[in-house]
Amino acid sequence: MENAVRRIGVLTSGGDAPGMNAAIRAVVRTCTHLGIECVGIRRGFNGLINGDAEVLDYYKVSGLSRQGGTILYSARSEEFRTSAGQEKAVNTCKLLGLDGVIGIGGDGTFQGLHALSKYGISVIGIPGTIDNDIACTGYTIGYDTACNTAIECIDKLQDTMQSHERCSVVEVMGHRAGHLALYVGLSCGATAVLIPEKPVNFEEDVIEPMRRARLAGRTHYMVIVAEGVGNSYEMADKIREITAMDTRVTVLGHIQRGGSPTARDRVNATHMGYSAVMLLAEGKTDRVVCQQNSKFIDYDINEALTMKKGIDEDKYTVMRTMIGQGR
Repeated sequence: MENAVRRIGVLTSGGDAPGMNAAIRAVVRTCTHLGIECVGIRRGFNGLINGDAEVLDYYKVSGLSRQGGTILYSARSEEFRTSAGQEKAVNTCKLLGLDGVIGIGGDGTFQGLHALSKYGISVIGIPGTIDNDIACTGYTIGYDTACNTAIECIDKLQDTMQSHERCSVVEVMGHRAGHLALYVGLSCGATAVLIPEKPVNFEEDVIEPMRRARLAGRTHYMVIVAEGVGNSYEMADKIREITAMDTRVTVLGHIQRGGSPTARDRVNATHMGYSAVMLLAEGKTDRVVCQQNSKFIDYDINEALTMKKGIDEDKYTVMRTMIGQGR
């Protein structure tokens, strides 16, 4: 294959996600295989504006798949939202001789890449976010690891909740999306799961499931709340007031973003990194690498950004059934 590019840049932007390093490794190793030079751009679009970059080679990314976080660091850039900032980034691409840029991140990253493409820069996006809320793909890098991290924490928490006959309100990440909360709640056998995609009737969705669980002989309760639903401490106060249960709040927070990625995240990230480089090498641009039904495909970035992703209704129905609310 005759490559359409000789040198490409790779960056990570927005929230970090386990598996980003595996994707970086795959990009570099695929470039090496094709005889393309790869430049790592540190601190996202800020780094592209300021020329914060270094050449990455086969050995610099050795052993990277097992590491969480991102070796290229991640940052949000208000300057890049402006035309002046974008022009600076384009000038950096010209100065460094970049024929293309691969960005790993969420919708904000894809919007930034699309902005670069309007200046003639070839760009490819790779979905990396623990929220799994990117509509064009069924799976995003970091989601599986974040779920497993939350499940491990909640399993341990349930042991002490059982010992003291308490109710635990656990807040997981998901400001606008409840995919993580729903998946974790199903996995942990939660008493109730609250997500931003569904309106909350506190009596029906939280209190009544607790009462039914108590009548069935259960003495401890686990309520999983996506952060976008509301104030978890206020919910705990409300549960305590209505039920007289000793109720505690645990906010898992950024612990869900860390840790060594699972096998699934490593493999998917590797395949996506490989696919991104191959798309650039074929002369394609303004695309997002996606996974649909175990197949890796690509979408036009602009089309991908217009898509909407709802909650998995089948999983939601199963969850409601498990807590006695299936209807």
